[in-house]
Amino acid sequence: MDNLQINTNPKVDLVFNSYPDNVRNKLLHLRHLIIETASQIKEITSLEETLKWGEPSFLTKHGSTIRMNKKQNNPNQYALYFQCTSRLIPTFKMMYKNMFTFEGSRAIVFNINDNIPETALKNFIAAALMYHKVKHLPNLGM
Repeated sequence: MDNLQINTNPKVDLVFNSYPDNVRNKLLHLRHLIIETASQIKEITSLEETLKWGEPSFLTKHGSTIRMNKKQNNPNQYALYFQCTSRLIPTFKMMYKNMFTFEGSRAIVFNINDNIPETALKNFIAAALMYHKVKHLPNLGM
């Protein structure tokens, strides 16, 4: 974790602080999982935390963007969003179809009271953070 440089846009914290407490805590937990996962991958030395479409987003040199936000139409839901043209969600659906709720090929949706299977989610986060290095591998190397 010592060699991971995190470059955070100061506006990211403003967005997190704008969320209702119940959702903010869940999104901050996802943020922690993303940073923790990135720190465990030796090829990742830099993680950019920025805003894309006004949503907290995470970028690496060889990865696909990961975004997060509350669900606008349901105050008890929040989601991780991925590039819909990637193989990420289709692969994850195939491997973990009964563990998560998916929204098409672009998101994993969580309810406020969900217990998140963190090991499986961290595998998926790792694949997203290294997507351009693993997209040719069976099951994205998971």
